[in-house]
Amino acid sequence: MEKRIYDYLEIRDLKDMLNKTKNLYGEKTAYKIKIEQGKYKTYTHKEVREMVDNLGTALINLGLKGKRIAIIGENRYEWEIAYLSIVCGTGIVVPLDKSLPENELEDLVERSGIEAIFYTKNYAKSIEKIKYSEKNKLKHLIAMDLEVHTEGVYSQNELIQNGAKLIKEGNREFIEAQINPEEISIMLFTSGTTSKSKAVLLSHKNICSNLMDIGSVLDVTENDVLLSVLPIHHVFECTVGFLFSLYKGAKTVFCDGLRHIVENLNEYEVTVMACVPAIYERIFMMVRRQLEKHGKLEEILDKEEKYRNSSMEEKKEVFKEIHNMLGGKIKLFISGAAALDYKIEEKYRLLGINLVQGYGLTETSPVVAIGTNKYYKTGSIGKTVPSVEAKIVDANSEGIGELVVKGPSVMLGYFNDENATNGVIKDNWFYTGDLAKIDEEGYIFICGRKKSVIVLKNGKNIFPEEMENLVNKIEGVQESFIFGKQQSEDKNDIKINVKIVFDRDIIKDVYKVETDDEIYAVLSKKVKDINKTMPKYKAIRGIIITEKPLIKTTTNKIKRQANLDEIEKFKN
Repeated sequence: MEKRIYDYLEIRDLKDMLNKTKNLYGEKTAYKIKIEQGKYKTYTHKEVREMVDNLGTALINLGLKGKRIAIIGENRYEWEIAYLSIVCGTGIVVPLDKSLPENELEDLVERSGIEAIFYTKNYAKSIEKIKYSEKNKLKHLIAMDLEVHTEGVYSQNELIQNGAKLIKEGNREFIEAQINPEEISIMLFTSGTTSKSKAVLLSHKNICSNLMDIGSVLDVTENDVLLSVLPIHHVFECTVGFLFSLYKGAKTVFCDGLRHIVENLNEYEVTVMACVPAIYERIFMMVRRQLEKHGKLEEILDKEEKYRNSSMEEKKEVFKEIHNMLGGKIKLFISGAAALDYKIEEKYRLLGINLVQGYGLTETSPVVAIGTNKYYKTGSIGKTVPSVEAKIVDANSEGIGELVVKGPSVMLGYFNDENATNGVIKDNWFYTGDLAKIDEEGYIFICGRKKSVIVLKNGKNIFPEEMENLVNKIEGVQESFIFGKQQSEDKNDIKINVKIVFDRDIIKDVYKVETDDEIYAVLSKKVKDINKTMPKYKAIRGIIITEKPLIKTTTNKIKRQANLDEIEKFKN
């Protein structure tokens, strides 16, 4: 269990958080919004809380007290205002994945029983079509982009104005609403890597305990600028980005798209970002290319070795040129939602950039463990946050077993699925489904998903994620999928195979080959080189190459069963 390093604000629920932080940070900027290139609009923390009160009052006036209300759209401040206006006194919020196809979106609208939905213009046609289905309870459509209402559609902006009038007339139903921190307030659908998505039920207590935990171990203050990048419906961005920024009185700015991250880091002088490993790898390669272009790579590599044992502050000064490429103000990068290559983590730290790895699940609100400036080990997800306990069950001879956790951030359960809930929560311990080991100092190392493990005839376990990381390092490989293939009639006679998604342009540029047969030969040789670095039982015996991306969830996690099914279909 991690020790608390910094003072933190005690909060009972999200309404309590908004009230307390309004007094602390009211006049500081909460959002800086780009109107057009070079022109911005800002909102203070006080203005944000007033908008929340106004909108919440208007929602109750529409008859939505105690109802389920969904939100779908791109990352923007209106999304965040809508979320808070629902959970802080109106009803239950249901954030929906903006990447879902219309049929899946319609299914979630039905399953969740929502009666109103906030949405951006990109989803107007789908939402208006879904409304007319007799299978759902949807009554109210609320558009984030409309200035005034149109037939059958409310304007979020207009509702905020209406709510302000109601409050002026003495309506205090939302402002004085009492929150039960242990009741269901948030319904989040999982990404469903192995099965149909489940609806996770979270409370204010779940989220607030996590905010206090994160606030007590990470050095984030009201002077920081957080860049919102990951899809906001995802619990990692929602808690660690959006809610945590408001909790600390920081400023939130919004990314213009993945291609613009480095540009945005500079434009807004960002100090903190929570993102996925692929983004940090992309930023690292961009920096490396710039250094190569200007003939400075060798000089930087020499400095890395020379200053390897220096303090982070000293490294920051030595590698100032690199820090300036990223806006010059970066204080903390947080990596989550997937495993981070320990070599990338090490490289950032050698350059004086604090890159910490965190781990969590939707069911844990989400953060279970995180590295910090003070407590970290390369390759580890850190220690558990202060309120969370962790242990390993059914460990093998190497100390690897299922990671189980306990604490106030563990979900209330799955919606309408008692069997699934009882399958993962036993004696108050949540069974994560992830295999891990914990060292003698309490640092946790994730090894892979329990359901993904390939068991060989000799009883040895293969963790696909570990081997995919090795294959993905081959230049020209975009992504890979490790799977077991039955070699004979003996079902236990399994050999390791890999499906490789390659980039033809990079392969052509690096290896000077063009045909599929030539590409297959090059990649086969590279895989054989990897085999030489590992025990024989782990060796990859066969490869499939393709340019078609792997089947993934909307949060970019590999859907293992779906990819296996596709391989089998192709084989047959």
